[in-house]
Amino acid sequence: MIYRYIALAFFIIPAVPVQTVRAQTSQPSTITALEISEEIRIDGRLEESAWSRAQHISNFSQRELDFGAPVSERTEVAILFNSNSIYVGFWGFDREPERILASKMQRDFSWQSDDNFEVIIDTFNDDRNGYLFVVNPNGAKADALVKDNGNTVNRDWDGVWDARARITEEGWFAEIEIPLTTLRFGPAPEQGWGINFERNIRRKREQVLWQGWSRDFNLEQVSLAGTLTGLSGIRSVNLAEVRPLAVWGSEWTEENGSRTVGDLGLDVNYLFSSNLKLNLTVNPDFAQVESDREEVNLTRFSLYYPEKRHFFLEGQEFFEFDLGSGIQPLYSRRIGLAPDRTEIPIQGGARLLGKFEATTLGGMLLRMGEKGTNPATNFGVMRWRRDVLEESSLGVIAVGRHEPGRINATYGADFLYATSSLFGDKEFEAGFNIAQTYTSDADDRYGLAHKVFFSYPNDLIEFTASWRGANSDFNPEVGFFQRGEGFQHYSSELAISPRPRFIPFIQQIEIKPYEVSYYVDDRTGELQSFFAEFVPLAVSTRSGDDFEFNITRRAEQLVEPFEILEGHEIPPGTYWFTRWSADLETFSGRKISGNIEMSGGDFYLGKRIALTPSLSWRVNKYLSLRCDYERNTITFSGDEFTVDEVGGRVDFAFSPVLFGAVAGQWNNEDDEVIVNFRLNWIPKPGTDLFLVINHMAETGDSRWTPLRTTALSKLVWRFEF
Repeated sequence: MIYRYIALAFFIIPAVPVQTVRAQTSQPSTITALEISEEIRIDGRLEESAWSRAQHISNFSQRELDFGAPVSERTEVAILFNSNSIYVGFWGFDREPERILASKMQRDFSWQSDDNFEVIIDTFNDDRNGYLFVVNPNGAKADALVKDNGNTVNRDWDGVWDARARITEEGWFAEIEIPLTTLRFGPAPEQGWGINFERNIRRKREQVLWQGWSRDFNLEQVSLAGTLTGLSGIRSVNLAEVRPLAVWGSEWTEENGSRTVGDLGLDVNYLFSSNLKLNLTVNPDFAQVESDREEVNLTRFSLYYPEKRHFFLEGQEFFEFDLGSGIQPLYSRRIGLAPDRTEIPIQGGARLLGKFEATTLGGMLLRMGEKGTNPATNFGVMRWRRDVLEESSLGVIAVGRHEPGRINATYGADFLYATSSLFGDKEFEAGFNIAQTYTSDADDRYGLAHKVFFSYPNDLIEFTASWRGANSDFNPEVGFFQRGEGFQHYSSELAISPRPRFIPFIQQIEIKPYEVSYYVDDRTGELQSFFAEFVPLAVSTRSGDDFEFNITRRAEQLVEPFEILEGHEIPPGTYWFTRWSADLETFSGRKISGNIEMSGGDFYLGKRIALTPSLSWRVNKYLSLRCDYERNTITFSGDEFTVDEVGGRVDFAFSPVLFGAVAGQWNNEDDEVIVNFRLNWIPKPGTDLFLVINHMAETGDSRWTPLRTTALSKLVWRFEF
């Protein structure tokens, strides 16, 4: 069946007309930085004379809503530099400043709902990698690392930089300072970097870019950026960065009572050069981590919990290796966390990150201490990539764990062909990944996994197809293997998304003729899972609201009984079920916004109806609230039971450097409440003080029974040498 769909797609795609206009370039496409000797005060006022002497660019064009039209509000950018920093000035004039949307103040805010200014810098000018910096009218900051021309975006990266913004009767204005030590770049005395800028005017849903405003791409596609010139004689000025940390607090548990918690740790970053960095860590601590969001697992596969620990989030993009959803050679939560998510001490480690012209290198060594049944274990990771052609790459990876008398290793290679100029300005990707595992004490020591794919991910037509698989001996113990059994997986998707100008309130319509995902057993060829989706209509309005209705057909083959919930078991067999789903989401830039999804249909031996509403209220820039709820009503053989999951979050901020959150969650399957409080103060860039309180209680029998309470403070201070 899957082959028919793929073959059909090959006939459909050439039949659909494609736009052949080349990527959008506006003149001037080069901005020259002005070298300065005077001090720049980062206050959002832009009053220093250097700003008036620098080149100002103002040729911004709309990506949304009116494609190609000039920006509706005057927008200017200028750049300065000295031997220590790069400075970016932003002038966001606005004829209605009282309507500027700015609801966030905390670090790493979600910038999709606020007015903002974004700058991306490709310091190696390789059309692949970049640093993304975002600021809103309140001076809130967010950042990310971009790789593979936007295919990988690490939003968990926290760079050391500063920004201030202010709103006046003329609009809003911002100053950004980026120390050269935050950036990696080549040793050439004369630097030429890729650079691009984006402004979002949320009340108008207007998105404007300086260069490359194609709807087939985003700002993260650095291959469409302009050029930054004028940088001469710059180099990394600080060779060492030391971050000592101290943790102190107390923990109470029902079993053991109270105890005092205290620890010391140290991170040292050493810059061999502007493009090679060594990070050493001793006794790293993860006390600022928020609690995982608990989920009731209604599938027969393992749940995936995202990494939240700062040590592993930094440099994460260096070690990406894509074998598809459900398989990862490196899943860093295997290091320092037991399967039940209790912490195991990490005694120390080293990480090396480098970029040498067309070569990217990442290496990591860690030692995990002994705790309970977990022996002392050494971990090692190495990732090497080489840029080839204009936007493509090839690479290798090796991941290993060594404990007394036992070794497990995963190693592999990958190739990515990518272009942003197919048919003039369309994106296309194709590639393969292959990986093998070795387990020293297994009966069959070697296991194999692979992925072959191609993708045409563009605005009007999106088409993907892939073939991937893993045999039953594949065993990435430092990775993630969701199914845990051998399979071959065939998938394909086709979506057509026109923008009908003759319907005044519609921005875009999506029709998905099909999405198919088909798993078969690697040894027997028998069905494991099947998923097919048909979307007759999905609509995005010009006001920012979205609606989708879809119909799905699923199948699961169970080779052994499956306990979906305690006391409810599904016997072996092949189960087919048809379901429908409707989803409505309102524009997140409104003061009150939300979404509601409802689905229903067959579910193994019976029926399942799911209702998932959520609501957000942006009270003001100091306070926002969010709550969500999911109810699954399941009927088996006349018996009906429900699963309820509730979550809530309060985000508060006193200023862009003092903010926090309170989050809570509960479900009726575990009958436990988890509450997390976190306060973060940033006295200067790169320095943090955290106060964290975690509380867990049992709620069975209508009683609140405390199980565990932890209160910790953590101070991380940054010194430069």
